[in-house]
Amino acid sequence: MPHCVKDQEVFGGVDTHAEVHHAAVVDSLGRRLGHRGFPTTPAGYRGLRCWLASHGSVRAVGVEGTGSYGAQLARVLAAAGLAVMEVDRPDRSARRRNGKSDPEDAYAAAVAVASGRAAGWPKSRDGMVESIRVLRVERRSAIKARTQAINQIRGLLVGGPAGLREQTRGLNRTELIGVCAGLRPGSDLTDPTAAVKQSLRRLARRWIALDEEVNQIDADLAPLVAAAAPTLLAVSGVGFDVAGQLLVSAGDNPERLRSEAAFAKLTGTAPLPVSSGRIDRHRLNRGGDRQANKALHTVAINRWQHHRPTQAYVARRTSQGLTNKEILRCLKRSIAREVYHYLIRPQQSGLPISTAIAG
Repeated sequence: MPHCVKDQEVFGGVDTHAEVHHAAVVDSLGRRLGHRGFPTTPAGYRGLRCWLASHGSVRAVGVEGTGSYGAQLARVLAAAGLAVMEVDRPDRSARRRNGKSDPEDAYAAAVAVASGRAAGWPKSRDGMVESIRVLRVERRSAIKARTQAINQIRGLLVGGPAGLREQTRGLNRTELIGVCAGLRPGSDLTDPTAAVKQSLRRLARRWIALDEEVNQIDADLAPLVAAAAPTLLAVSGVGFDVAGQLLVSAGDNPERLRSEAAFAKLTGTAPLPVSSGRIDRHRLNRGGDRQANKALHTVAINRWQHHRPTQAYVARRTSQGLTNKEILRCLKRSIAREVYHYLIRPQQSGLPISTAIAG
C-alpha cells in the first residue's frame, strides 16, 4: 500500500448504508491508501471526516446515495468545506466483472472522483425546497391512499347487494362518498349486506379524512412554492404542483445545474439521436428524473390545448411532416429551456415568457 503523505492531495469515496458508511481514500493517481467503516451517527460522521483528512489534503469526496442514505453525510462534509460529488452506484456489468463489496464500492467512488468521471454536485437539502420536497412526499402518499379508498368503494359496490348498487347508481364521487359515509350497517355483521355497509362507511370516512389532509398539505405548500419561485408561477401552464416538482428536481442549490442543457438532461427532455444512414431524427428520452419529465409534459399538454402561440407552432410543425410525438419532444425541450432560467434566478422578473414556439 502506498505510503500516506500528509500534504498530498487525496480523494475520498463513500459507500453508504443505513447503519454503516464505508469510506476509502486514493491518491491523485488512483492508488489505494486505505478504507474503513463508520457508524451513521454524528460521531461517526465526524470520525469519517477526520479519517479522510488524516491521509492528506482532501480534494473531493464522492458519496453514493446523496438523496437517501448519504444525505446527512453529504451535508456534514459540505459544512466542513469539503467538495462533495454525487457518485452513481456501479452498474451490474461492472459488479459482475470486479465483484461486490463495501470497500470495492468505496474505492470505485473515490476513483470516479479522482478521474473526473463523477462531477455532479448533489442537492444541498438544507433550505425551503427541502421543506417542499418533504410535504410533497406526504401529499403523494395521501393522494395514493385516497384514490385506493374510492376504488375499493366502487369495487365493493360492483359485487355488492343489488339494493346498494341501485342506491348509489348515477352518483358522482362527492355524492357517493356522502351516501356511503352515512350508511347504517347495524350490529349483525354475519349478514353480508351489513358487512358491506360497514366497510363502505369506513372507506368513505377514510376518503374524507384523506381529502382534508391533502387540502391541509396544499395550504402549507402554496406559500412555500410562491416564496421559493414567484416568477415560475407566471409561466404559462405552470401551477403549484408543477412548480413544486420542478423546484424539488432542481434542489435548494439549482446553480449546480451548469446550463439549461444540463437541466434538460436531468429532466429527460434532451433528445436522443436515432439517426441511421440517410435518416436524421431524434426520439424522446426515457431517462432522467421522470417526475420532472411528467411536470414538463403537463405544461406541454396544457399549452397544446389552451395556448394559442403553441397551437400555431404545432400546426406549423405538423405541416412540416413532424409527428405528434416529435412535436411534443420539441415542446418539452423548449419548456425546459424556459423554466431553467426561473429556477436558477427565482426572484428575477422580466425573463421571456414561453419560448416553446421558438424552434
